[in-house]
Amino acid sequence: MNLTNYHSHTNYCDGHATIEEFIQTAIELNFTSYGISSHAPLPFSTRWNMEWDRVDDYLKECAEAKEKLGDQIEIYTGLEMDYLHEDYNPAMDKFQAIPLDYRIGSVHFLELDSGGYVDIDSGEELFKENVDKYFHHDYEEVIIRYFDAMRRMIALGGFDFLGHCDKISKNTSANAKGITQASFYKEIIRDYFETIAESGLMIEINTKAYDTTGMFFPNEEHFALIRELEIPVLVNSDSHRLHKINSGRKEGLKALVNARFDTVMELKNKEWTAVPIHSSYRI
Repeated sequence: MNLTNYHSHTNYCDGHATIEEFIQTAIELNFTSYGISSHAPLPFSTRWNMEWDRVDDYLKECAEAKEKLGDQIEIYTGLEMDYLHEDYNPAMDKFQAIPLDYRIGSVHFLELDSGGYVDIDSGEELFKENVDKYFHHDYEEVIIRYFDAMRRMIALGGFDFLGHCDKISKNTSANAKGITQASFYKEIIRDYFETIAESGLMIEINTKAYDTTGMFFPNEEHFALIRELEIPVLVNSDSHRLHKINSGRKEGLKALVNARFDTVMELKNKEWTAVPIHSSYRI
């Protein structure tokens, strides 16, 4: 039934339950594999990232969960790592030295010309404030910078799949109606997905916002292009709360079937494997 999830946040970052509680819930829902992927440390503190001094405890607790519950479900340890700049990204030695089963590469911040970073993954109102303050109301500039950062992260590598790979579309669409239908955006998107295809990376179909907005990341309108480019996909809920670990998964899989996808990627015996999408999603 393709009951898997590899994007999940716990109380080590901005999640709202323990590692064991998330895994126990996955077991109750008959998941076959589950991955914990808290937000990796940054060179500055935020309310949602793990601090460096907690990484060892995080790894230890994940290992204890595997020992205790690993006979009921395949359990994997990951981290969601940020690209900030050339020297702080998933490929850097300090991240690569962490013993993990997989890594997610994401962009949540943009580097400012004046120095420092601005959060572009916040709620719609704060996003608007940040664009007004730091980018002179220029949403096109923010989009260009976001996808430039994503492409640079792809070039550097060091991770298994891209997290919510066009999430900028949510906040920009809310504040600049129709911008994702503009010709410049469509050109950027095609070039971006072609870059992903050339890299050999996987992307997730992130279903976190589906229940509230009806959106996937990437947007469903890009599924046909992703299929055309033969980019491998997996379905993740980016869950921060126990009741959300299965949120949007069924709808995501059905949308993939509608776009003529036959398989999704799952971890089986520690290997990424293309698994047929279950027939129940073809109804």
